[in-house]
Amino acid sequence: MSNAASHDSTPHGSRNDREIVDAKVIVTCPGRNFVTLKITTRSGIHGLGDATLNGRELAVASYLQDHVVPNLIGRDAGRIEDTWQFLYRGAYWRRGPVTMSAIAAVDVALWDILGKMAGLPVYQLLGGRSREGALVYGHANGRDIAEASDAVGRFIEQGFLAVRAQCGVPGIKKAYGISNAKGYEPAESELPLETTWNTPRYLDVVPKLFEQLRADHGNDVELLHDVHHRLTPIEAARLAKSLEPYRLFWLEDATPAENQKSFELIRQHSVTALAVGEVFNSIWDCKHLIEHQLIDYIRTTIVHGGGITHLRRLADFAALHQVRTGFHGATDLSPVTMGAALHFDTWVPNFGIQEYMFHTDETDAVFPHDYVLRDGRLHVGDTPGIGVDIDEALAAKYPYAPKQLPIARLEDGAMWDW
Repeated sequence: MSNAASHDSTPHGSRNDREIVDAKVIVTCPGRNFVTLKITTRSGIHGLGDATLNGRELAVASYLQDHVVPNLIGRDAGRIEDTWQFLYRGAYWRRGPVTMSAIAAVDVALWDILGKMAGLPVYQLLGGRSREGALVYGHANGRDIAEASDAVGRFIEQGFLAVRAQCGVPGIKKAYGISNAKGYEPAESELPLETTWNTPRYLDVVPKLFEQLRADHGNDVELLHDVHHRLTPIEAARLAKSLEPYRLFWLEDATPAENQKSFELIRQHSVTALAVGEVFNSIWDCKHLIEHQLIDYIRTTIVHGGGITHLRRLADFAALHQVRTGFHGATDLSPVTMGAALHFDTWVPNFGIQEYMFHTDETDAVFPHDYVLRDGRLHVGDTPGIGVDIDEALAAKYPYAPKQLPIARLEDGAMWDW
């Protein structure tokens, strides 16, 4: 009798089947760096989790390999909640991007295993579909307003229903979000690239950009913009108010949110929808923002926010206050996170939108997946688990390449928020 036949003749889902016998960290760079955790059970089923932290990848890889993996061997892969609590509460040093990214990798891998053992896609385990497809937005940019408008038009021609728009700032050589390459990837050098920032010029050009976009493309397309933490609260309030005539879907990261009360000032002056949270790691980072309805969309990611188990709690908490999800989805997250996010998006009742940037062909080959883009929405597949795998032999052909995110300074040389 073959091994497959022998396995098929035994009950699925037993404690013995679910025992974790191997867990390994895979670091690969098919165009950019990714950290992947692969957990394997005694029955031979494996699950994948993404642990990528842009510019600090090896810190998470070490946290996993040196501290987490030894604690996984012999554990029951089906005890997802207990494992999450063990890794979060048992570590004593809680939260933070390194810890929460490592926990997320374990958590998503266990959900992937559970789906495979049950023969169900993860969205079914969460409670089934709330929608047929997840609305996504793409990234359009240009060196000036005209070039950015042309880029928005190309996304609309591709079927996108929502587009994030960024344009160059006069006198600024490296404005955030602007790239001449096929896709925007800010981590482009081994040591941080130093860029220069000028807030008055930025505040002058952005309203002009969206005035032109509405004139060129009408009101049907949803438009978004990312400030990337560059403004003080009062500057953010001024920008949000000036953009009201152009009905943005959201204004993202208008000001740094370490002080959550700073968003109160923006809310007092504008009705432009606000989104924040891609750098958040837990529900505590956005508790005041959500409780006081100071934001409209929470952007915390599955990979940096402790996985599906924790993000499910955050989303439920947000729903109580009419805040919707809007997951970060740039190329610094691997297809493993995108697959997990789409299962979450497909289920979560208070879904808003999903960011989506195209990975390189090399990345898609390393991480084969079943989700597809169609008519402005991403559609998750019905493969058991998260529907994403890894070609380890191909991944090994792309060794780690040190890259760090840029920094920003004002024109007088003072450090600013990138």
